[in-house]
Amino acid sequence: MKRVLITLFFFVLLIIIWAGLTGDLAAIGLDISLWSPYVLPPPSTVGHYLWDNTVNGKIPLSMLITLRRLLIGYIIGLVLGVPLGMLAARFRCINDTLGMLALGLQALPSVCWVPLACIWFGQTEAALLFVVIMGTLWSVLLSTQNGMKNVPPIYARAARTMGSSPLHTLIFVTLPASAPFVVSGMKQGWAFAWRSLMAAEIYVSVVSGFGIGQYLHYGRELQRMYQVIGIMFIIIAVGLLADKILFSPIESWLHRRWGTDKE
Repeated sequence: MKRVLITLFFFVLLIIIWAGLTGDLAAIGLDISLWSPYVLPPPSTVGHYLWDNTVNGKIPLSMLITLRRLLIGYIIGLVLGVPLGMLAARFRCINDTLGMLALGLQALPSVCWVPLACIWFGQTEAALLFVVIMGTLWSVLLSTQNGMKNVPPIYARAARTMGSSPLHTLIFVTLPASAPFVVSGMKQGWAFAWRSLMAAEIYVSVVSGFGIGQYLHYGRELQRMYQVIGIMFIIIAVGLLADKILFSPIESWLHRRWGTDKE
């Protein structure tokens, strides 16, 4: 409870400072107003925008469209990345080729895939999914590969001594032992996929449905800074919720499973 209260106090304090700097607290004599409302809109304007567009269904619908794209691309990236990482850890030739390629592409910003996706797939959903997959795949592949390489060899030797086949040892011994690395890669892949999708939705105008990134783009084009800041809050909130709901419970369970949780 103490940690929750400290967190709430911190964010409330930030909002109060923001309101004071933008004229929202003029009624109580705290009007500093360092910036024009067109440059930095006050919290009340941003709040009204978020409330109105949530009530009329625009923001919930765009969130559903964006999350559907994100989940499909992210799952495809996981399905491809984990097996390829296992192969790269198991076979030296794959490590020297595909592993090296993944290491190089990991350093490439995901937004760089957007022009290629537009040329290859056009202004379609496939272009968005391709960018999300590229944002997920290499991070998951490298984390799986590193995790399996860091598993103590004694685990596999003990399994083989008890009659485990190489495939059984790989799936039921080595892979679970590398789970902390794999989950870390999944978490990083989710963050990269989320950023990739936002960049892709800004530049790719898909007629099948407007996502959150496209509302951010139109807010910038129409100089509606309250819309830009409101959508930024939604993007941050989704990232925090994904971490707290999806990955934090898994990481906590792994720490308890391996006995590394803090008392």
